[in-house]
Amino acid sequence: MAGLLSYNYEVNAGGAKMRSYYQMSGEEVLQEVNGSLEPLTNEQVREHQEQYGPNELVEGKKKTILQIFLEQYKDFLVIILIIAAVASGFMGDVESAAVILIVITMNAILGTVQTIKAEQSLASLKKLSGPEAKVLRDGAVVQIPSAEVTVGDIVMLEAGDYIPADGRLLECASMKVDESALTGESLGVEKTTTIIKEENVPLGDRVNMVYSGSFVTYGRGSFLVTEIGMETEVGKIAGLLKNTSEKRTPLQVNLDQFGQKLSILILVFCGILFGISILRGDNIGDAFLFAVALAVAAIPEALSSIVTIVLSFGTQKMAKEHAIIRKLQAVEGLGSVSVICSDKTGTLTQNKMTVEDYYVDEKSIPAGAVDLTDSSQSRLMISSILCNDATNADGIEIGDPTETALLNLASGLGMDPEEVRKKYPRESENPFDSDRKLMATKHMLNGIPTMIVKGAVDVLLDRTDLIQLGDEVYEITREDRARIEAQNRKYSEEGLRVLAFAYKVVSDEMELTLQDEDHLIFLGLVAMMDPPREESAAAVAECKRAGIRPIMITGDHKVTAAAIAKRIGILKEESEACEGSQIDRMSDEELKDFVEGISVYARVSPEHKIRIVRAWQEKGNIVSMTGDGVNDAPALKQADVGVAMGITGSEVSKDAAAMILTDDNFATIVKAVENGRNLYRNIKFAIQFLLSGNFGAILAVLVASIFALPVPFAPVHLLFINLLTDSLPAIALGLEPHSKAVMEEKPRPLNESILTKDFLLRIAVEGVSVCATTMTAFLIGYRDGNALLASTMAFATLCSARLFHGFNCKSNKPVVFTKKVADNKYLIGAFALGILLVTAVVMIPGLHTIFKVQTLSFTQLFTVYGLAALNIPVIQLLKAIWVKAGK
Repeated sequence: MAGLLSYNYEVNAGGAKMRSYYQMSGEEVLQEVNGSLEPLTNEQVREHQEQYGPNELVEGKKKTILQIFLEQYKDFLVIILIIAAVASGFMGDVESAAVILIVITMNAILGTVQTIKAEQSLASLKKLSGPEAKVLRDGAVVQIPSAEVTVGDIVMLEAGDYIPADGRLLECASMKVDESALTGESLGVEKTTTIIKEENVPLGDRVNMVYSGSFVTYGRGSFLVTEIGMETEVGKIAGLLKNTSEKRTPLQVNLDQFGQKLSILILVFCGILFGISILRGDNIGDAFLFAVALAVAAIPEALSSIVTIVLSFGTQKMAKEHAIIRKLQAVEGLGSVSVICSDKTGTLTQNKMTVEDYYVDEKSIPAGAVDLTDSSQSRLMISSILCNDATNADGIEIGDPTETALLNLASGLGMDPEEVRKKYPRESENPFDSDRKLMATKHMLNGIPTMIVKGAVDVLLDRTDLIQLGDEVYEITREDRARIEAQNRKYSEEGLRVLAFAYKVVSDEMELTLQDEDHLIFLGLVAMMDPPREESAAAVAECKRAGIRPIMITGDHKVTAAAIAKRIGILKEESEACEGSQIDRMSDEELKDFVEGISVYARVSPEHKIRIVRAWQEKGNIVSMTGDGVNDAPALKQADVGVAMGITGSEVSKDAAAMILTDDNFATIVKAVENGRNLYRNIKFAIQFLLSGNFGAILAVLVASIFALPVPFAPVHLLFINLLTDSLPAIALGLEPHSKAVMEEKPRPLNESILTKDFLLRIAVEGVSVCATTMTAFLIGYRDGNALLASTMAFATLCSARLFHGFNCKSNKPVVFTKKVADNKYLIGAFALGILLVTAVVMIPGLHTIFKVQTLSFTQLFTVYGLAALNIPVIQLLKAIWVKAGK
């Protein structure tokens, strides 16, 4: 039955086409829904509530914390490490097993904490319905919780009321409804009870319907509830959120692929070394234990933690720059985006109507150039203050946004609207009516009883006989009308909302009537719009320089959207703008080809937004979606990185997004992109540092095995390197100072792996350098056949070489002999601490048994440091060669 009540339903049980509710009269809808023209009785209410259920949104089944925690162990790298830990335990190396399990458990806890952070989209949607509603039951108006509203109820509305369900208007007295959270349209919608004859009318144009989650800003009325709960438009959005999967960022995908490839490669290496050890006659248990230790040392199990720590520092930096990160991977994901789909209202614009232009005395005058010493301009200003119901006291704006804009202009030009109203008090009025499209007020102006009229240009011109030019009044000519109509068309083409003003001398004693609104004297036009943010144009230009395609997606009208998009540089040609109705006629495959040529989408629904985002994603793009309304939430979740507005954004959009802008500024997104790109670059530096050092260690062991030398490292050496001399410099590299140069680069391709050929080549060459200095130290210590001394010198050199190598990994260019070498205090600190720890291990006798080393002489110690430091000039020279070769 609920399906039959949907106004989108097209066919009844017998197969005949049904009309949508907006195509039917109120009486027809009452008969269709309730079976009579009478309000529901209490008995019928109980029956309907049993049939349709409560007026609430249904949440999907949530995962438990334990389920989320266990999911963290699905990673291939983690599984390999668990196997290695179990093997170590069985072989008696309990310390290694414990260290491995502690590290991966910490990673799992971090991942769980991030995952259970507020998936509250549906809970926030529930809050949109007003807590109470006034309904007509058994002939009396009663106030009830909105959850008890049911299909067939007649709900009474007045200014300030939230609308608890979807329905067809039965009565409407000058009612305006703010539907921006659902449609994205910045202005309140003037409602009517008139039947709409057209089919497939967009949501924002169904002016005889009201929707849950919107609220009344002006007037009063009543409506018949036709949909509740999950069947409402908000409910459909909730359904979309439940069925929309979050996208994994490129870094997440890359790290998974990288971990699998790396683990397989390392296991192959360790298998080869294990085989060589067995062939040489080594003890199987010792050989296996060493192979496991080498695998543990080679696999950078701390990589996930390091990435998390680096991203966490990045989020702190971004929070200071007005961007709050809800999901850590969003930092890197933003740095990868190639398409930003942005909402218009409140994101690219100020979400505040502002007067742009005056038309008076046959001249167009920018709002900022209005001259109040000019009688005509002053007259128009005073009229716009008096024929106006809005107030703006102590910065609190109450009333229609267009009327508020008129008061703000007056205040900005030094005129006090309240003083004007006290000087010329309102004596009578004809309130605004959506049928007349006019408003009239009566005042005593300079001792003359005067009626001021404000309204739609075409309606007001039809009632005008005269025109004010300067201080004189003339009969309005056909040419005058043509000039006014041409100016109105020009304003409309620029996306401006236009109000016309006129006046008329009336009788001193009479109350205004509708018949008085004829034979008027035309004063002028006032054009206004929700203007772009000052930073939007620069931010859009920065996006384009960075290779990012900005797209506007809005529920507003095409003309308005195109005008804003042109101003800020998103739109060049009119052909690049379209309406949602065009998307309805396309298949997903057709849309995929269509999106490339479109920069502005107007009058779109939540379903349209998701389809547009998916189309760009299927073309291989990383897509960010920005928005602030309930209607944006599903697309925010579908996008690779959803970005919500913190000030004007609904709680639903914030909960669905990965990042929230506390200043609602589109330019902050561009800054976030820069941060994301820098963080990805730094993470690559950290990975390069880890892998080149690990490769050097593996290569040293392989060389020793091939030439039948003693094993250069004990398992405890490898654990020491892994936990201390690896992690701290890697984290420090992740905190490298940011560079604006990253914004000159194009976004990374979606399928680009971290392990590119160039990246692997750098790791291999740097690993060979580390191996060469390490084995040199080993051979110096082994000259006299002292395997323990050789192992100690190799261990100390490998640790120190990796610490020095951290400075090589600051950039792909040679920077060590420049000022940049000292610009990372974290790296300097990690280096100093690492050298101190290595020195302590080889020089303090009490630690020798634990770490299986012997004391080094000062000559041997300086030999170790000298060989380790040699990696800097060697690798810096190679970097210079690479840069010159254009690598």
